[in-house]
This record gives sequence, C-alpha cells and structure tokens, in this order.
Amino acid sequence: MTDQDGDLQQANRKWKIPLFCLLSHARSVFKMDGLGLEILKIAVPAAMALAADPIASLIDTAFIGHLGPVEIAAVGVSIAIFNQASKVTIFPLVSITTSFVAEENTVQRISDGEPKPDTSENGPGKTSETEELGPEDVNLENMEKGSSPSGAENDSKTTACKSPDVTPPGKCDMGRKFDKERRHIPSASTALIVGAMLGLLQTIVLMFAAKPLLHIMGVKSDSPMMNPAWRYLTLRSLGSPAVLLSLAMQGVFRGFKDTKTPLYATVAGDVTNIILDPIFIFVFRLGVSGAAIAHVVSQYLILVILWWRLMKLVVLLPPNRKHLQFNRFLKNGFLLLARVISATICVTLAASRAARLGPTPMAAFQVCLQVWLTSSLLADGLAVAGQAIIACAFAEKDYQKATNTATRVLQMSFILGLGLAVVVGIGLQFGDGIFSKDNDVLHIIGIGVPFVAATQPINSIAFVFDGVNFGASDFAYSAYSMVMVAVVSIAAIFVLSKTGGFIGIWVALTIFMGLRMFAGLWRMGTGTGPWRFLRGRPFP
Repeated sequence: MTDQDGDLQQANRKWKIPLFCLLSHARSVFKMDGLGLEILKIAVPAAMALAADPIASLIDTAFIGHLGPVEIAAVGVSIAIFNQASKVTIFPLVSITTSFVAEENTVQRISDGEPKPDTSENGPGKTSETEELGPEDVNLENMEKGSSPSGAENDSKTTACKSPDVTPPGKCDMGRKFDKERRHIPSASTALIVGAMLGLLQTIVLMFAAKPLLHIMGVKSDSPMMNPAWRYLTLRSLGSPAVLLSLAMQGVFRGFKDTKTPLYATVAGDVTNIILDPIFIFVFRLGVSGAAIAHVVSQYLILVILWWRLMKLVVLLPPNRKHLQFNRFLKNGFLLLARVISATICVTLAASRAARLGPTPMAAFQVCLQVWLTSSLLADGLAVAGQAIIACAFAEKDYQKATNTATRVLQMSFILGLGLAVVVGIGLQFGDGIFSKDNDVLHIIGIGVPFVAATQPINSIAFVFDGVNFGASDFAYSAYSMVMVAVVSIAAIFVLSKTGGFIGIWVALTIFMGLRMFAGLWRMGTGTGPWRFLRGRPFP
C-alpha cells in the first residue's frame, strides 16, 4: 500500500464529515513541532515584510506633511491612484507565482532524487520517511513518482544532472544543466516577464493618463492640488516596473518558502526611502517631487537586492520559449483579477457610502477602516505560509501534510484573531486621540470600535482561507465565490447604509467578511474540489 492510499483511507475513516478535521489536534495549535516551526519560519518574516511598507509610508507622510496641507492632500490622492493601479495586478501575480513555483520546485526536487525535507510533526532531527524505508521500498517509491529504477545507468545520470562539473548536454530533463543551487523554474521566468510587462504598461498609463485620473478622483484643473499631485504621480509611476518585478520575485521566494530575503530587501529599501526623503524634500528643495524620487530609488534598490539573490537560486532565462507558461498565468491571473476587483468594489463602495454621510462620519470611518485593514497583515503572514507549504504538499501528493497544514494555520488564525480583537478594541477605545482631536469624530469612532474589534477573528480566518485555497491551486473557486460574495455584499451595503447609516455600513462589511470566511470554509469543510480526498475520494 502506498503512503497516498494510506492517507486516503485514514481520511475516509476519520473524517466522515470533513469539516470536523479543522478541529483536530486543537490543543497542539502552539506545539513547536516540525510543522509548527516551518509555519512560523515563513509566516513571521512575511508579516514583518508586509508591515514594513505601511510603517515607511506613515513616516513618508510625516515628512510631506511639513510642506503644507495642499501638498499632503495632493500626495494622498496620487498615492491612492498608484496603489489602486498596482493592487489589481500585484495580488494575482504574487499569488499565482507562489503556488506555481512551490509546485514546480517540489516536482523537480522529487525528479532529481533529492530527499524530502524533514518537517514532519516529529520535529527536526527525526528520521525521514525515506530513511525508514528499505532499498526496495525506496526504489518502488521512486518508480511510483515517475523515476527510473535504481541502477548504474540511473546513478550516472543522476550524478551528471546534480554535478556542476559533469553535465552532458541534453542528458537532463528538458535540457537543463543542473548544479547544486540553481534550478530551471519556468514559472519564475514567466513571472518576471509578466511583471516587467505589467510594470511598463502601468508606467505608460499613469504617465499619460495622470490628469484624467486625478479629475476622476475629484482634483479639478484649477485646484491648487493639481500641479503637485500630477508631478508626484508621474514621477512615482517611473517606479512601477521595479514594484511589479520586485513583487513577482517575492512570489518566487515565497514559493521556495523563503520570506526572510524579501524582508531584508524591503527593510533596506524602506530605510533608504526614509533617509532620502528629508534630503530630497528639504535639502535639495524638490518638495513632493523629491518624495517621489526617494520612493522610486528605494523601489529599484529592493529590485536589485532581490534580483541578485534570485540569480543564485534560479536560472532566470528559460532554455527556450516553449517552457514559459503564459497561458497558465493568464488563465488563473484573470480569475484572481476578478476576485480582487470584486473585493475592492465592496470596500470602495462602503467608503463612498460613508462619504455621503458627511465629513465627520467619513473621517471616523477612514480611521476605523485603516485599522481594520492594517490588522490583517499578521493574518496574511499565516496565509503565505499556508499557501507555500500546501502547494508543496499537493505536488508531493502528501495529502496528510496538506490537511495538517491547513488545519494548523486556520487554528492559528483564529487564536490570532482573538488576540487582535483585544488589542484593537483596547487600542482604539483609549488611543483614538492619536487620529483626531475632534470630539464628534472620536464619538463616531467609538461606535465603530465594537465592529472593528469583533470582526478580527472572522477576518483572520477569511484571509488565511485564501492562502489555503491558493495553495491547493483552487483559483477558479476562489474567484467565482468572491464574485458571488460581492454581489450579496454590495446589495447589503446599499440597503444597510440607507437604513442604518454608519452602523449599517459596518454591519454590511461584517456580512462581507463573514461570507468570505464561509466561502473558504465551505470548500474544505464539504470535502469538494481539491479537498475531495477528505471524503476518501481520489484527487482529480
């Protein structure tokens, strides 16, 4: 009996109702075994890297704020346009790249005969499954995975493929020339090409459509904000290729389960931005243009660091064009693009309905919304970890590890959400004076605090379910379910904002996140799609 058959039989015996698997080993959620350490090793640096940019942006905003209210307002509008343009391309690209690279790297490692990394629940230092098998079992396992039987010919080919000194041309799979570190990962090469093309396209669009876009955002031609906003946006757009390429490479590193390298590169870039800001803004007297230039320089520094590190891991140029995966990227990219647009519409619509209530409710809503969204960064770290590990587990056909990983990160997300609820609730209740001195604004913020705090567990689980489904390459379900969630949520926002005002908007956003969580729970909890093995049915 193969390990896969054993896993399927175990799942069939234990999980007649797959939903119950999410409750398994709940007492071991904080256990520092091999799986727990692997999750934290990926999640903590990922969360820190995600938090680094907002912190740097706050400092960036503080410098610009010394130029005057017109400048800070102009830059705020320009940043909103730039971030919105980037978001619709960044999220699909990074998510797809992480899953595809993790799958390809795992398959390639198996085909090369490399031992499976020991991240079992027994912890580091324990004997791996391969080491426990005898020679005949290892040979049988290799044959099941598509490897040829052991023998002199196979050994010589394996040695030739793994040694940088003995590399007969054409002898290795797909014509690869292997060494001990660099690999041919077609998804990585494809992601870099797609990232560069999207970055150049974004630069062209933002440069030539800057003024029309600013008009759409409410900045009129005779407004004093127009000139500084236009200068900042056009200069900032020059950094678009660096932003898209850097994030594509972050997706590649995540696929390798390496989130430390992106963290170091991001911190280096953000520190550079903070240092250059006062120099360009005040010493060189470039004003908002100086702030934009400092940001662009920092983005290209991040790009150079990641590129240099990636060159040591991956052969960036594929052997030929047929190994690129544009069709696969485009198909799944458009699915995730629909998902991003659906989610963005719901949040944007909620903000627009709050703006109709007047400047005071809008100011309070903006504070609550930013806290609400920023607190999700920690959950995103767990989502990244879950996606990378689950993608590798599916590629290895290790369905037991996929289940254990999904269960563990979801349980961690619930505990994290409870902790965030306490921190956010207390922080907003007693620290809201940081955001405003207006008593009316503070009063309305107090009304929103229960919603912002109470939804933290729901948000955390919903975001981590995204990573779980992406790890299983369930992009189609993720997209279609989000569209359905958005349809219901948009209707809820319209109706509840009219009847309930500020509270009604937050009730609608709670419904939105609750439906997102339910959509993720439904797929795995019912054992459908890639999770059908939880009901003892074979993986399609």
